[in-house]
Amino acid sequence: MTTSVTDQNFQTEVLESTEPVIVDFWAEWCGPCKMMSPIVDEAADVLKGKIKVVKINIDENPNIPTQYGIRGIPTFIAFKDGQPVDTKVGGMSKTQFSDWANKFTA
Repeated sequence: MTTSVTDQNFQTEVLESTEPVIVDFWAEWCGPCKMMSPIVDEAADVLKGKIKVVKINIDENPNIPTQYGIRGIPTFIAFKDGQPVDTKVGGMSKTQFSDWANKFTA
């Protein structure tokens, strides 16, 4: 299961994490976000212990999405050692998401 992060705990949960983190920027009204949600949740379970997967609701937490220039959702940003290392925008198949997420487990 994924963890929800906020503008307040983003620094601790993502930037200071000792393991790689994938952040899912989403919103309640976003159809593709809803489509991706079970895929992201399943990946979080499969990758547990190798990579942390978190979600941030852009409507409830406007500061972090603005800071990272989020224009369209869903947007996924992979962080390693507190730095963004890769970004994907839009829906993906389960295989595409898993293949992308696995690149950051090494």
